[in-house]
Amino acid sequence: MAVAAAPQVQTQGPGYYRIMVGDFEVTALLDGTHAFPIDTVVEGMSGKEIEANLARDFLTPPVQGSINAFLINTGSKLVLIDAGAGDLYGACCGHLADNIRAAGYRPDQVDQILLTHMHKDHIGGVSAKGTMLFPNAVLRASKAEADYWLNAANKAKAPPFLGSFFDAAIAAAAPYQSANRFEPFEGDVELAPGIVSMQTPGHTPGHVSYVVRSQGQMLIVWGDLVHVAALQLQKPDTTVKYDSNAASARHSRKDVFGEVVRDRSVVAAAHIAFPGLGHLRRQGNRFEWVPVNYEAEPGKPGGH
Repeated sequence: MAVAAAPQVQTQGPGYYRIMVGDFEVTALLDGTHAFPIDTVVEGMSGKEIEANLARDFLTPPVQGSINAFLINTGSKLVLIDAGAGDLYGACCGHLADNIRAAGYRPDQVDQILLTHMHKDHIGGVSAKGTMLFPNAVLRASKAEADYWLNAANKAKAPPFLGSFFDAAIAAAAPYQSANRFEPFEGDVELAPGIVSMQTPGHTPGHVSYVVRSQGQMLIVWGDLVHVAALQLQKPDTTVKYDSNAASARHSRKDVFGEVVRDRSVVAAAHIAFPGLGHLRRQGNRFEWVPVNYEAEPGKPGGH
């Protein structure tokens, strides 16, 4: 007697994954994945090089790019670094809040949101229709970043393809500004115990990364220093058209790569395949991504 085949499910489980960094619990959160238009965005690498480097990593365009955020529980503060795209990229994304809940937290428990920069896939998820989605959080970004993206006058001077990025940033930040919950910062400063900003400009004028330290362990949340790992780890000079200053973006990337390799830090990457947690290994002039080892029970003896 024939038995009917089970229907395919075609969905993933909740998008969260945890590691410990010293005493801090770090939860990687997936906002979604979207097709990254490599052929029209990547600069400084020929089409043949792109094809060969993607093939080396068993990829073919269009490559689905992860949009990752990171929730850090220091014990005294709950800090979200970046907030995904919200509804700005369509149905692919905007899953951050659901994944926060699946991970055992609530958006109203978040104390601070630290933005690496104000592109729509990092700030879009902080609000919707003029309402704060993290009602008890203070929204923070570098002053240089805020001065650029929240000034509508800069939109007229920017490339046309960035126009909607200004609109998105202004709309997303507005409810926090109205509630006096938007606090820009300057320089490399401690924003919460164990979490310090690090200026890494180039992708945007005020792009920052965050250094997280606890009990002698270190995590670098590097934002958009890398968009396509298969390309930019092989050839770190490769940039994208969304970089506001390509030379500065290259410089920031190389500096942080060097520090991460030297210190054997864990990296939290916005656009490397979820959960975007791993290490860098240098191989001559190129680098390799080494994902963190999977742990079913983070924090147990012998764990990360």
